[in-house]
Order: sequence, then C-alpha cells, then structure tokens
Amino acid sequence: MAEKATSGSDTRPEPAWFGDRPVDAAEKPGLVRGVFDSVAGRYDLMNDLMSGGVHRLWKRAMLDRLAPKKGEVFLDVAGGTGDIAFRILERTEREAKVIVCDLTPAMLEVGRDRATDRGILAGIEWVTGDAENLPFESATMDGCTIAFGLRNVTHPDRALAEMHRVLKPGGRFLCLEFSHVVLTGLRDLYDVYSRSMLPTLGALVARDRASYEYLVESIRRFPTQEALAAMMREAGFDLVSFRNLSGGIAALHAGWRT
Repeated sequence: MAEKATSGSDTRPEPAWFGDRPVDAAEKPGLVRGVFDSVAGRYDLMNDLMSGGVHRLWKRAMLDRLAPKKGEVFLDVAGGTGDIAFRILERTEREAKVIVCDLTPAMLEVGRDRATDRGILAGIEWVTGDAENLPFESATMDGCTIAFGLRNVTHPDRALAEMHRVLKPGGRFLCLEFSHVVLTGLRDLYDVYSRSMLPTLGALVARDRASYEYLVESIRRFPTQEALAAMMREAGFDLVSFRNLSGGIAALHAGWRT
C-alpha cells in the first residue's frame, strides 16, 4: 500500500476513493472489478442509454484524432467490450493489430463474444491486466487509447506513465473521458440528470443501482481538463491538448511520445 510521509517518521496511508467513499488503495481494484463484473453484459447498452447515443460521436472524434493506419499496433486500455478496438479495425480495413487490456475478465469475455459475432477472428488480442502495471514491453505500440476508464484507476498518474512507456517514439495517446461541464446552464441540467437519472437507469436496465451511483461519483471526482493535461505532461507526454465535447460532458485529451 502506498504511503506518504507526515511529520517526523510518521506515515499514513495514501487516500484512495471508490466514488465518494475513502478506501484502502489496495482494496480499490477489487471493488472496481466488482462493478464491471456486475454491469459487463449490459455495459454497451447502458452507454447508449446514458448518453442518448452521443458517445458514438465522441468515439468517432477520438478515432479521427488517432488516425490509425494499416500495419500499426494499438493498445486499448480498459476497453474490454471491444468498442474502440472494433473501430480501429474498421478504419484500417482489419489490417492493424489491437491489443485490448482490461482489469475485468467478464468485460473481456463480452468483447470476445462480440468479436465472434462480427466475424472478427484475428487482429485483436485480449489481455487481462492492470493499467498501472501494463504487461507489455516498452516502446512497442504505435498508439494507445483509453475511453471512460482512467477515472476507475487507483493512481491515474501511474497509468499515464505506463501508457507513455509502452508507446514508440512518435506514438500518440488518446484519452476520452467524462469531464467537467464548462457551460453554466448545461452544468446545472447535467448535474440533476446524472445524480437522479443515471442510477435509475442502472437499476432498471443493468439491475444495479449501486454501480451506477459509483460511476456518477467517480466522474465528479475526476480531475478537471486542465489538471489532467498537467498530469499527462508530468507523465512525459508532449504536445498535450484537450478538446471539450458536448460542452465538457466529455473531453478528449491527446498527447505524443517524442
């Protein structure tokens, strides 16, 4: 368990948060796995319902910025159901390789089943792994993506450093994540919607209100756009930028390894 120093020789545990609940840092990955074990089968349906399908436009913007090319190798972190991986293969006419790395085996199982249903039997590798300790060699990926996953990581700074490590020089990193609304009127409406409607949808569709209460809380605790950009620079990324989507409901962050 990570610790930080106080006065003298005293130490105290570094705080970790599971939504609005403080937890032991070592406990959080298991709690996150529990959430996604519960919602895996209805995760993509819930994304459609929660965003009114707008997440598809956000992901299109992400792929536009990634600009995947034939023959390249991509790592999609926390992408268990395969949504980003399928889009990369579609853009490259199935002539790229995508490695999907996810903490939760149940999410990867959903992704494998979806790939089989689509007739995708090659081009994707499914790996169970931790974003803070990626099981890949350094400088082996042309691109790295993470969509709606960074806020679930116990130590986002460590995950960012790992994703920077596995990129080749010249490799690009894209992070799509729910963020902080920048339009005042929209901010108030979104606050009401996310606090009341999202957990209700979770209860009705995924039969799991508690998991979607956690997801709403995790969005609110996530760093601001500017703070995440600063974290990316600290992790070693260059040419860091971000673009607000739908008034800041989501944001697309980009960075390069030089």
